[in-house]
Order: sequence, then C-alpha cells, then structure tokens
Amino acid sequence: MSPNKRPFQHFVSIEGMSQPHLEALMTQAEQFIKIKDDTLHIQSHPLETDTRMGLVFFEPSTRTRLSFEMAAHHLHIPCFHLNVSTSSTTKGETVQDTIQNLESMGMNVFVIRHSENGIAERMAQCVQKETQIINAGDGVNQHPTQALLDMLTIKRYAKKPFSELTVTIMGDILHSRVARSDIAALKILGVQAIRVVAPKMLLPNDCEALGVQVFEKLEEGIHGADVVMGLRLQHERMKEALITDKAAYHAQFGLKAADLRHANKDVIVLHPGPVNWGVEFNDDLKNHPSNMILKQVTMGVAARMSVIKMLGQQLPSL
Repeated sequence: MSPNKRPFQHFVSIEGMSQPHLEALMTQAEQFIKIKDDTLHIQSHPLETDTRMGLVFFEPSTRTRLSFEMAAHHLHIPCFHLNVSTSSTTKGETVQDTIQNLESMGMNVFVIRHSENGIAERMAQCVQKETQIINAGDGVNQHPTQALLDMLTIKRYAKKPFSELTVTIMGDILHSRVARSDIAALKILGVQAIRVVAPKMLLPNDCEALGVQVFEKLEEGIHGADVVMGLRLQHERMKEALITDKAAYHAQFGLKAADLRHANKDVIVLHPGPVNWGVEFNDDLKNHPSNMILKQVTMGVAARMSVIKMLGQQLPSL
C-alpha cells in the first residue's frame, strides 16, 4: 500500500472487504478499549485530521447514532446531527441536495441511515472526492459498522477462533440488514458453520446463495452453537403483518435461558438492539452470564472510532 493511499474512500458495505482489512479494523478498535474494575471503558484518542462529521439519520436510532457521537467525542472531532424532522427534507429537499449543502458548510464525513437500499453507495458517488460516506444502515441491505462491532464482541468473548465457531442467527432474517452484514463478515473471517433460524415467511429466498444452513426449529438451530444472535421482528419493513401473534412466535422462536442447554457450554448471546423482551428473547436472559448485549454497545463506540480513524488515516501496512 502506498504511503498516502487510504484503504477505503467510504465505508458502505462489509461485502467485498478483505480479511486483513477487517482484522486490522478490529485490532485498531481494541486499542480504544480498556478494562477497569472488570468493566469495559473507551479511551480517548485525538484524531489528527481535519474531520468534521455530519450525522444524517432518516430513521430512528439510539445505539448507532449516539455511539457515533461518542466516537467523535473520544476522537476530539466536531460532530453535527441533522434533525431530519425539522430539516428542509420536510419541504421536499432530496438526500443528495441535503448532503451537498452540508458539504458546502464544511462537513466532510457523513454518517447516513435511510430506509432506501443502496442509498449510502449512491451518495458516495455524488459527493466531492474529499468527502467520505459511512453507512449507518440502508433499508434491508447493509449495516457494516454493526457487523464490525459484532465481530469485535465475538473475537473478545467467544472461546474459539473464528474458523472453529458455530454461529446461529435467529429471528427476522428477511428484513435484517444486520443479518446480511454479519453473515458477510463471518464468512470473511473464516466461519464455516453459519446457521439461521426463523419461520419460512421470515427467511430470504437467497439463503443458499448466502451460504447458510437453515433451521425452522430453535432447538436444532442452536445445538452446539458458540454464538447465538437474536434479531428483532422488523414490522416497519414488512409489507404486511407477517407475525400477528407475538406470544405464539415467542413460544416457538423466542430464546429462553433453558434453551441454552442445547448450545455450547461457553455460548455467548448477542442482539443488535433494541431487544423486545418477551418476543425474541425471554426475560430470564437479561442477567444471564451468556448475555453480551451491553458489551456489544460498548464495542460499538470503539468500532465506530476505528472506522472514522480508518477513513481519516492510513491503516497499518497489511
């Protein structure tokens, strides 16, 4: 890699990323994490670049948006949040016009969340060559920073290397950008056994192309699993109500503490949030030792710091 070349101009997808680059991002993120009194903390790391970040979220967000704000805080860079509900988009301004106007104000890194598939990549083709786009979730397509933080959590807490893991993703696979990005990341990192568990109406048609094993029974899907990830029912993305009886769904597909006896004894449980307790997970998992959900949230700040730094500076030689 030449001294002045960045590994990526934008960060819009996990797909197509090399294993060395993904591993370098995780290694860099780990440098921002410290443990004090058995608790994860994030260390500040001033970024010596002229980065001015704009958060443009057209969909609701708690963890992703605020973790980007915290990442900016720890990197000592200015961060500006556009309140879309009171912006000129309510008057008909397009996403492209909004981004280009914010560029003209001096912002040069944009974190975009939108319901439209592929919009982050499309915006990456419209901005100036110095401007960079980070995808914070586009429709049912990609959520690359979530995949990065999930891989970081697995790396730190799973008891096996990626190549030996059995990972089960359960829930609304069909409408989940997290599932697609995580599956891509797991494959890049060498995971051979990737499973999905869901009722038929929540499975995409391209499961075979994704290279995953499909299970329709929870017990079979988590048997011997080292990592179990739950996904929320994304009713806002369903064209019609595919699941109307949440209690029945929970009875058949909701993970309970007792179910973990079928998994590996060192299994870790993940969820990108928000968790609908009593639907995808039972309440008895809230304080279960396998539950790594809040640790994922902390990892999210470090992972997003790593992405911002990667876009601003060259990664170590690969």
